[in-house]
Amino acid sequence: MNLTYKKSGVDMDRADKLVDFLQKRSPAIGGFSGLFPIPPDQGDPWRLVACTDGVGTKLKVAFALNRHDTIGIDLVAMCVNDLITCGARPLIFLDYYATGMLDLKRSKRIMIGILEGCRQGRSMLLGGETAEMPGFYPEGEYDLAGFSVGIVKRAEVIDGSGICPGDLVLGLPSSGLHSNGFSLVRKVFTGRHLRHWGPRLLTPTRIYVDQIARLASGLRAKGRVILGLAHITGGGLIENMPRILPKRCKIVLDRGSWKVPAVFTELQRRGDVLEAEMWRTFNMGIGMVVVLRPDSVALALKLLPEAKLIGEVKAGKPKVELR
Repeated sequence: MNLTYKKSGVDMDRADKLVDFLQKRSPAIGGFSGLFPIPPDQGDPWRLVACTDGVGTKLKVAFALNRHDTIGIDLVAMCVNDLITCGARPLIFLDYYATGMLDLKRSKRIMIGILEGCRQGRSMLLGGETAEMPGFYPEGEYDLAGFSVGIVKRAEVIDGSGICPGDLVLGLPSSGLHSNGFSLVRKVFTGRHLRHWGPRLLTPTRIYVDQIARLASGLRAKGRVILGLAHITGGGLIENMPRILPKRCKIVLDRGSWKVPAVFTELQRRGDVLEAEMWRTFNMGIGMVVVLRPDSVALALKLLPEAKLIGEVKAGKPKVELR
């Protein structure tokens, strides 16, 4: 039987319906982050940007291995990587840490990870909430949520609206699974296999703040811009890239333009996961996608040597095609 994310307990189609419901009642919802004018309705050139996320069931792997020193990096990464997709500069971060009974040693390790994530994400840990709720969580378990706030000039907002056929797509490598798809991952890696693969599964999510800032600054100095940015999280490349596409544009990806990390091929083999399910669930080795004009690509690759040219924009319905 082929394993799927839905069979593991996560129904992305149902989640999409909830987003559709919310968007009809609050149109600002739906992007990787939300923007708000400062001050409202007074023509100010700045936008306040905010987003929130968690680590998800990757926490279960941390519990199983009793390793808590990097999970805080994941928390910050999932937030700041969303924040920068609109061109924002991160400013502050807040965390919510909830557990049944406070374990001081473990909690310090979690917070050290959050502080390291804030360092990498150029954010100040401004505050947060530690909630101790006896009887609410199983012994030794906890939950984490994060909130990132930044700022961007209105003229420098990246929203994908300028993308057109002929533009090119760069991919920035992921560090592995990042923090998505773990409900499926934990169905595949169990027992001794989880202990063997666990340290690799816990590799923290890569933070792209410095790379995107360097790219944006370098392009701006030459009169060029980033057209679109997509953080590849739940839904993989297939679901996340169309979120930045205007009507009548699709992205065609060249699957041979980068090497898919071994953890994904091993996951697919062990779980007998269909190819299409892998691409719709995981990042497959690409954690951030950048869309640029063709004449910006050479400079971008010079600024970001790790980046790969992975596809192009063509005319069509907003979607991703693999070739």
